[in-house]
Amino acid sequence: MTFNVIIVITVVALGILFLLIEIFLLPGISIAGAAGGIFLIGGIVYAYLFLGSTSGNITLATSLLVLGIAFVGLVKSKSLRRIALNTDIKETVDNSDLKQIQKGDIGVTMSRLNPIGKVIIREVIVEGKSFDGEFIEEDTEIEVVKVDTYNVLVRRTKSQENL
Repeated sequence: MTFNVIIVITVVALGILFLLIEIFLLPGISIAGAAGGIFLIGGIVYAYLFLGSTSGNITLATSLLVLGIAFVGLVKSKSLRRIALNTDIKETVDNSDLKQIQKGDIGVTMSRLNPIGKVIIREVIVEGKSFDGEFIEEDTEIEVVKVDTYNVLVRRTKSQENL
């Protein structure tokens, strides 16, 4: 009887430990999370099978309570702040070239727009996106439909549509 209790406590404690490691140190679905789930469920099932339903219910309630308290305790503790990334990214992408381009400007594709590629408009090389999703071949004359934050929406010019 005592041996079974030691097994249940050990297996459930390992399950809780592995689940906390998975949540706080190894995010994603990894071996620690799977092992934690297997150990936790295995310990509870072992308690039901070898110690009885009352002990199984106590084990289930206690393990969920301990897991919840440990989770809240780790979230509120300052120990995780030491390993957390606290830097802010203050750099931005330079989009000043796009301010030179306006709706209706004519340019040429430098690469195939599939539907995104490089275009040159007013001697400025920017990323162009096909307005209607069609593929536009390289060295095709295009017209700016809209200037977005990071690219321009373009379509073939009227003279190129018939080709």
